[in-house]
Amino acid sequence: MDGSEGSLEFYDRFIGIICMKLSLGIKSLSLFLVSVLFLILLTLFESSLTGLSLTAERTISLLLLVLPAMIGIVFGIMSIVRKESGRWIGILGILLNALFALFHLFLLSFAG
Repeated sequence: MDGSEGSLEFYDRFIGIICMKLSLGIKSLSLFLVSVLFLILLTLFESSLTGLSLTAERTISLLLLVLPAMIGIVFGIMSIVRKESGRWIGILGILLNALFALFHLFLLSFAG
């Protein structure tokens, strides 16, 4: 044993941690958190968006707020269909993403 086997084992374990497959329910919840993060960032930097047209602001809001939530809904549904172990995580992801997406879709369609 020359020490290279130990480093190879460490490398395999390190790569395994990095490439760990997350469940679809966790991906759904993480996309909800990404949407909330984008909402916070858009709120903080709203003053720099004053020069944009209304159409551009709506497009940015749609892409940054609604699209990740829609993808999160799809991941949550796929999590339930695949019968993953944390079924409640998929349901929670669907509910949170759906409420977030619907609120912002209504906000964009009525308030502008």
